[in-house]
Amino acid sequence: MPAWVEPEFTWEQLGFEPDAMQREVLESSAGRGILNCTRQWGKSTVAAAKAVHRAYTRAGCLVLMASPTERQSAEFLRKASEMAARLRITPRGDGDNEISLLFPNGSRIVGLPGTEGTVRGFSAVSLLLIDEASRVEDRMYKALRPMLAVGAGDLWLMSTPYGKRGFFYEAWEHGGEQWKRISVPATECPRISAEFLEQERSEMGPAWFRQEYLCEFVDNGAQLFDRGVVEGAIDWELEPLDV
Repeated sequence: MPAWVEPEFTWEQLGFEPDAMQREVLESSAGRGILNCTRQWGKSTVAAAKAVHRAYTRAGCLVLMASPTERQSAEFLRKASEMAARLRITPRGDGDNEISLLFPNGSRIVGLPGTEGTVRGFSAVSLLLIDEASRVEDRMYKALRPMLAVGAGDLWLMSTPYGKRGFFYEAWEHGGEQWKRISVPATECPRISAEFLEQERSEMGPAWFRQEYLCEFVDNGAQLFDRGVVEGAIDWELEPLDV
């Protein structure tokens, strides 16, 4: 079965009509993807659609959704359950995980809490989605990645930026060509008005506005030097000295 989500599946079977950028994410067959998007764009809905499509079309597969908190994972699963209900699938757990959805074909969607110590133990993951990835701890990310090894699973990071820090920033800036990158600022979201954005810009201040709505990685002010300046001064071709 294809890794991408067919347009007909989203609107005819899930009742979700995505916009152009949402379709780009859903229809991508990339094994490694990063979605850097504005707040209120609908990334959790897109993630739920990708998860439900994978579980519905591939028997016996495992889809994991990791989030910074258990509440966020539960909210994601609620959206996935609503979509599954449109496929005439009665929402029920897998019997092992509190935040989970079992499909009649044996596939599962499992929502994970935001702590590294409680996510180990899964294997042969077909699709790993990390929501609000910029706020997920690096050690949790490193604990999750090996779960993709056996099943050669796909990985998508989805988030609004949160400073020049962490694996989300590093993958976006330095991850190389293995990643498909999609950026969606609020100015390209048809559901967010220009009037609202102008009000937010005036009340939030430029730095916060650029981060939350324009998908920019903004320094938090804690560093002595801007990270971009430091990275620009580094010659990556120099060999390190042996001390």
